[in-house]
Amino acid sequence: MKARPPARLGSARRLTLAGAFGFARLIVELGVLSSFAFSLALFVAAIAQAYVTIRAAFAELGQPDTTKRLIVAAVEQADTLLIGMALLIISFGLQALFVGRLQNVPPWLHIDSFDDLKQKLIGIVILALGVNFFSVALKWTGSDILGYGLAISAVILAVGAYSVILTRQGRSPALPPEEPDDAA
Repeated sequence: MKARPPARLGSARRLTLAGAFGFARLIVELGVLSSFAFSLALFVAAIAQAYVTIRAAFAELGQPDTTKRLIVAAVEQADTLLIGMALLIISFGLQALFVGRLQNVPPWLHIDSFDDLKQKLIGIVILALGVNFFSVALKWTGSDILGYGLAISAVILAVGAYSVILTRQGRSPALPPEEPDDAA
């Protein structure tokens, strides 16, 4: 029996598929823009909050709690900036994966696969959880912070284990060492 060549798609069907892919790409681009907008909004909010907090602190210099309030505000700002950075990385990553690579992006922000994007985000999530715990610990007035710390530790360990598994899946198995050639 002679194999038949694959059936060709009709022009109407090709247009339908092209339209569907074009629409999906548009939706992803809207997601990229919304993630970028949230990232910018968080950066601007963090800057504005820093201004307000520092201005208020200068008015209360010498007060006993001023330094602690500045430290808490600085840690909370770091948390906000980390979340903004995560959204920025998501934005750049989706852009690179679905739409096209951006120019003038630093090398550490080049994203070639979903695994790259996940690894970059995992690092920021772990850091943000640590900063969040530090912020809560600075303001904690109760005596039992251990439960909260253990909960965050469990999440960090789970995310870290996932990262290790993700890294090992992406790695090709090591080739066995070559044996010396005795024929020489």
